[in-house]
Amino acid sequence: MATNHLLEIKQHGQSIWMDNLNREVIKSGELKDLVENQGISGITSNPTIFEKAISGDKTQSVNANNAMYDADIATGIRAELPTYKIYESLIFADIRNACDLLRPVYEASNRLDGYVSIEVPPTIAHDTEASIAEARRYFHEIGRENVMVKIPGTVAGLPAVEQAISEGININTTLLFSVDSYINTAEAYMRGLETRAERGEDISKIAAVASFFLSRIDSNVDGKIEDKLKRGIDDISHEAKLRAVKGKVAIANAKIAYQEYKKIIHSERWQALAAKGAQVQRLLWASTSTKDPTYSDVMYVDELIGPDTVNTLPPATIAACADHCHVANRLETGVAEAYHLMESLKEPDINIDLNVVMEELLVEGIDKFIQPYQSLMNSLENKVKLLSPV
Repeated sequence: MATNHLLEIKQHGQSIWMDNLNREVIKSGELKDLVENQGISGITSNPTIFEKAISGDKTQSVNANNAMYDADIATGIRAELPTYKIYESLIFADIRNACDLLRPVYEASNRLDGYVSIEVPPTIAHDTEASIAEARRYFHEIGRENVMVKIPGTVAGLPAVEQAISEGININTTLLFSVDSYINTAEAYMRGLETRAERGEDISKIAAVASFFLSRIDSNVDGKIEDKLKRGIDDISHEAKLRAVKGKVAIANAKIAYQEYKKIIHSERWQALAAKGAQVQRLLWASTSTKDPTYSDVMYVDELIGPDTVNTLPPATIAACADHCHVANRLETGVAEAYHLMESLKEPDINIDLNVVMEELLVEGIDKFIQPYQSLMNSLENKVKLLSPV
């Protein structure tokens, strides 16, 4: 019988969550099988995923889109709900069902795993108060202990993360690209726990992850390198330096972030919280599907296996990893080389400003969630019109 490498990864202290959620994967029993037999111990979702689930294939007419949600849409129409409330009724139902399916994992892991993430509307990524209000509402309306609310790690988002944590809401801080953004997220998590502890409230049942994005970094940096090469490089050694960086920055960046994680959990500040039962805020590797076909389809899995982490994989990467991941604890190998590579970006022959890259990625990341969210609302509005009685 072939080895399922996903199960091997768990032995190294890393959890594998699936970056996909729709009603079909729940109703068909596929999710149940993934959880019970394939080592999947959590689920993440985002507006892009829900757009594909609810709106269906854009090459088809709206009427031919996924009909699995039609009955619930019709119920919302009869209740005269606005479109965004119909949308919430659909996704909240899927989130609750997934939470219930993962509840045994949540209990067996002592609340380490078994979470289902749902993102607040991406249109409020720069609005602290709105993010707090929606995180609070999502958490309470969904009504499951193992739901995790996603808030983007923007300047406005981090105070919302801190407040939500202080209120006992599980938080997945998303769209983190730079090491500094991760450190700021960890600070927000600790401040939230400290506020809660100062009130004498339990901090042992709160879970949090920091979603650190990978492939989008390489796509951005590789694009800049290709632009430099296309403009022409006369010196062979100069060209070699540029090519040596391609496909390497995201993994190096993640390994450095993990070193910062280790510093944090060994600090006196964190140890004081741990003594009160606080769970670590694990780094979660996100955006792990390889965008460049010349790279290994499991490079963002193989190179970042290590303890106290989560890797969230889309279905295709789950299948690829189960088949041919090369499992070993590599998260702390090549760390010195990672620091050296990141420093080399400043050299005149390479000259890539990582701060610019990270800012571009954050802006693009929010936009990539806003666009499908708005597209979904438009599609849902059209579907409501089609299903409404004349």
